[in-house]
Amino acid sequence: MTLKERLRSDLTTAIKARDELRSSTLRMVLTAVTTEEVAGKEHRELTDEDVLTVLTREGKKRREAAEAFGDAGREEQAAKERAESAVIAEYLPQQLDQAEIEALVTQTIDELGVRADGPRAIGRVMGVLTPRTKGRADGGAVAAVVKAQLTAG
Repeated sequence: MTLKERLRSDLTTAIKARDELRSSTLRMVLTAVTTEEVAGKEHRELTDEDVLTVLTREGKKRREAAEAFGDAGREEQAAKERAESAVIAEYLPQQLDQAEIEALVTQTIDELGVRADGPRAIGRVMGVLTPRTKGRADGGAVAAVVKAQLTAG
């Protein structure tokens, strides 16, 4: 069963169970998947990796919206966004924690042998790390660790 089929199946289950939060979140995600499929010159079927990219993007949108609502004192909307983010997170691979990210960054810098290049090597390190962490870690968090390790020397 592909990830897209799993999302559709879970949507049907959520609708039958009258789970409003889950069904609305899954509808939103499936709409984003369909939009991605028809974007560009011709329609294409998304692979599981492409669907994972869409899920990651949608999850990030929810986290950022929850933070913005929280900062604005709108806790009800922030809680809704956090709940939607939690539903989306169920379909993403296990996220890397800070220690795992730091270990992966250190390993990649040593592999490439660019520690002496300092901040100029950030692009090369991120180019190698991005595919390794795709869907498992926020790119901004990875970039911050790369920058910190390369500027520290």
